[in-house]
Amino acid sequence: MFPHLTFPAKLVKQTTIYVAVWVLCLTDWMWGRSIETWWRAWPEGIWFALSVPLSAYWIAWAGWLCRLEDGDNANLVALRRIAGEISTATFDQHADESTFLIRRNLVWSVAAIFLWQVSVFFADALDLPHARVGLATWGTWSLFFLGLLWVVWFVERASKIYEEQRYEHRRREQLAATEFGRSAHRATHDDDADDERVHNPLDPHAWYYGRRARKLNQSLTWMSVYSLCFSIAFLVFTQIGGCSDIYEMPAGGGKQAQIAQAVKIQKIIKKKFVVNPFSAISFKVPPIDEIKLQLQEITQHAYTVGYGEGTGAGFAGGTSGGKVRFLRLEYSGGDWDQDMSVYSGDNLLREYGLRTKQKVSEKEETRTVAALKAFPPEKSPPFVYMTGEKNISISASEAKVLREYLIDKHGMLFIDNGGSGHFHNQVLAMMRIVLPNILASRVPLDDTIHRIPYPIPFLPYVAPHGGKEAFGWRVDGRLVAYYHPGDIGDAWADGHAGVKPEITEFCYQLGVNVIFYAHAEYSKWLSSRMKK
Repeated sequence: MFPHLTFPAKLVKQTTIYVAVWVLCLTDWMWGRSIETWWRAWPEGIWFALSVPLSAYWIAWAGWLCRLEDGDNANLVALRRIAGEISTATFDQHADESTFLIRRNLVWSVAAIFLWQVSVFFADALDLPHARVGLATWGTWSLFFLGLLWVVWFVERASKIYEEQRYEHRRREQLAATEFGRSAHRATHDDDADDERVHNPLDPHAWYYGRRARKLNQSLTWMSVYSLCFSIAFLVFTQIGGCSDIYEMPAGGGKQAQIAQAVKIQKIIKKKFVVNPFSAISFKVPPIDEIKLQLQEITQHAYTVGYGEGTGAGFAGGTSGGKVRFLRLEYSGGDWDQDMSVYSGDNLLREYGLRTKQKVSEKEETRTVAALKAFPPEKSPPFVYMTGEKNISISASEAKVLREYLIDKHGMLFIDNGGSGHFHNQVLAMMRIVLPNILASRVPLDDTIHRIPYPIPFLPYVAPHGGKEAFGWRVDGRLVAYYHPGDIGDAWADGHAGVKPEITEFCYQLGVNVIFYAHAEYSKWLSSRMKK
């Protein structure tokens, strides 16, 4: 039915062993987040990198080395046939051009998958989020169409063989009918056997394809089945397999209190000048009572910041290896990665660690909406950050995942308007879908999130794209979503987008407050669950 494809047995065995370990490393990287620990990431990176020379050798073999092997095999078969060891009927032309092309294209297709994966891994390891997202997106689409081409080829070749078999069967019946003097009609490829009900989906004459446009119906059916299978596999890799993803807070304790700040007023008295009235030099003598006041704010870290019954900078319910992390939410329809290339989240993480003395992750991370489902309730991120200035598109299933994350897992959305009134409307529309029974309300300056650990005298912003007031969505008094309308992420970015230093400082303070609020509320919830 199909050409017999031969491969070098030793190379196949070695590749099978490599692929088995490769699958384990891939699982650890995708779902165990090994990229965050160098002692796991780099050994896996070396193993992934081995796919490059292995793929290169397979490509070389499929391109020209196999022709040498095929030639040698053909000579051996010919000698055995001459010696009478095998019959002419069993003689196989190993150098058949179609077999060579099929084998070469198959090797190229499989090698492309490994090379794509290693490129995405190193883009992730080298902290190149734009490259990683681009490679992952375009690679996924390329993989879909590559698989579709193979499905089309397979179905077309199989259906052609069934058609030829059917034609040959009809032709023999026609000859038999003619021989016995019965009437017969000319055999065609469209004939169906009498009282025959075909079920094989590779046969275009299967009964469920109908009697009209059979080939078209067969092609559409296989395309639909393939698309469904690919979608299920995609969901398995992006959602179901991620059940091992966890978030652990740093262990510690303390009370929700403001960081002690003092304003030191330094009084500098101008020097008095003794002026010679007979001097030719003219001086502007300042008033005797003129003084210059210099205000200097000194932040005193007299204590470490945390919440709970533990000791040290951290939270009750945390672990010794836990860290405060900054997770950015990936969503469809817009520019979810805004300011990520200028290290907005990284800078806020660093400032949070310096100001609170808590352990923090070295860099920000990203998660899709669907990936939030992978976190168990007691090991979920206390907050996720969401920004952009374009569209927000979430499906019904994603809205359900967000709702469960905010309510059942006690999480929080930290939303920042990255640059448009349109995004403001998109946020409100999204929240109406996620929390249909909860209305947005203004968050006053005397709210806990604006007072602890830093008292915020006014809402700092870079540009008031969505107004000058923060909005929140509350469940049982707790903020489950905090929306900042003024592009606060720009102030955290490298260069601070030209924002004044005092505004930048307040933006950092507000960012610290939001992160601390989310972790403190999550810590309270964990403590209450432990007491039950």
